[in-house]
Amino acid sequence: MKILSVSDTVSKSLLETVGGGPIINDIELILACGDLPPEYLSALRHRYDTPLLYVLGNHDLRYASSPPVGCLHIHRRIVRFGSLRIAGFSGSRWYNGNINQYTEKQMARFIRKMRFALWRSRGVDLMITHAPPRFIHDAEDPCHRGFRVFVEFIEKYQPRYFIHGHIHTLFANDTDRVTRVKSTAVINSYGYHVLEIESL
Repeated sequence: MKILSVSDTVSKSLLETVGGGPIINDIELILACGDLPPEYLSALRHRYDTPLLYVLGNHDLRYASSPPVGCLHIHRRIVRFGSLRIAGFSGSRWYNGNINQYTEKQMARFIRKMRFALWRSRGVDLMITHAPPRFIHDAEDPCHRGFRVFVEFIEKYQPRYFIHGHIHTLFANDTDRVTRVKSTAVINSYGYHVLEIESL
């Protein structure tokens, strides 16, 4: 399965046409990790003609009045795509009180309230968030610190992939985006990233 993940900055090349089709072939799922215009998500959904799941970032202020067309918001939800179990959590660490900002305690409570759903689904294969886990790809300013509870989530549920945005980094190659935490690949999706995974 080929998955396209996007976050934080619009990559106009993804909407271009090559030989009558999109620049990346055979995308089966799009995951959006926040801080993107809703119109961009709508355009990606239309261009690749494939399901798009998203969480919100701390700068996503227009989604309530102008949600992306045909896309699914999965904040605090577990959804299935084929055999994949996917969870999502919106937002960043609290720093100035705007929307989609949460304290560590609030995010921990969100996850705690999903314990039964996580038990029933026997965990998840893939988790998408806006903020990173604490001390994995994050920074020390109040806005860009990750959540400690995400590290606990990785240790307890061991998703195969944990994909986040929020941290603006330019990568020399795709392998620089990935940090392995035990059996979980933590991926910074800034801009866009193509993930190919084997069927479960």
